[in-house]
Amino acid sequence: MLPPFGWQQVLGRWEFAPVVTVLAVALAVLYLEGAWRVARRHPARPWPWWRTGMFLGGLAVIVLATESGIGAYDDVLFWDHMIQHLMLIMIAPAMLVAGAPVTLLLHASRNPLHTWAKRAVRSRVATWLTWPPFTVVAYAATIIGTHLTGLMTLVMTNPAWHDGEHVLYLVVGYLFFLPLLGREPIRWRVSYPVRLFVLFLTMPVDTFTGLALNYSNTPMAGMGPRPSWAPNAISDLHSGGAVMWVGGDGIMLAFMMVVFLAWSRDGGAAASGRGWLEAARRASFAGLTGPGAEREAMATAPATSKDNEGTIDDDEHLAAYNAFLARINAAEPSGNDGKPE
Repeated sequence: MLPPFGWQQVLGRWEFAPVVTVLAVALAVLYLEGAWRVARRHPARPWPWWRTGMFLGGLAVIVLATESGIGAYDDVLFWDHMIQHLMLIMIAPAMLVAGAPVTLLLHASRNPLHTWAKRAVRSRVATWLTWPPFTVVAYAATIIGTHLTGLMTLVMTNPAWHDGEHVLYLVVGYLFFLPLLGREPIRWRVSYPVRLFVLFLTMPVDTFTGLALNYSNTPMAGMGPRPSWAPNAISDLHSGGAVMWVGGDGIMLAFMMVVFLAWSRDGGAAASGRGWLEAARRASFAGLTGPGAEREAMATAPATSKDNEGTIDDDEHLAAYNAFLARINAAEPSGNDGKPE
């Protein structure tokens, strides 16, 4: 029997999961290598440190949810099981999205990997999987289907299905938050009002699921032996419903605040005239060097910070402008520093 659940058990009781650990370490190493490559190629504008922190933090949340005391007690305490679910379908995916791993891959890679990754992101499959109506339906179906149907019993009694549920949460959560919180080069560009509406529209899914569990009087089947210190099965079920209801809605509300703050920041930048100035600079640049050079530079520019995204201050534009100056010098008459004899 496990000892009473508490913070000491959460942080001090670990169950090693080789697959989770190896994948987390491998992704962290690859991400850090990509950030190092971007910093080496563009020392003036390295990869944002906060994006690195968010991605590594997302991996840490996955490890914490599955290998720490939270994972050790997930088949004993149902409310702890629900905390684990929120970590895997909301917190960890949102942090991974904020880390922008696809953008980092495009900036750090060379051909043929760069071309392959760009095509994969713009493919029909990726376009369909990141379509906001599809991601909303997938999120709702996952939350309701894994908590209010017989699938919950199968997951609790079969370790393979339990692990598959964790993978499902991560994938569905990542696809759901990608067009809402991310800035990856996917097909869809969702406006800030629509982002807020989608988050608000999805919030009742967590509310409905939590209330359904909170008002149910049927104990959750498949839970492990209940220690003497644990609450009875019905109280545990109701506590799990409260976690889904209050915790899920609270996290969704926090994401809505993040979107609103980003909207306010972008709106302030546009109101200050910076958007108009940048448009004028791009038009002038295209007039000098040709639209082809401008498009090519914008496609390959490493937008490593919000202030530099979509600007013409990167190395590719500098090379195009230098080529333009070289063409002018080649067209000038030679001899005696350009003076007539």
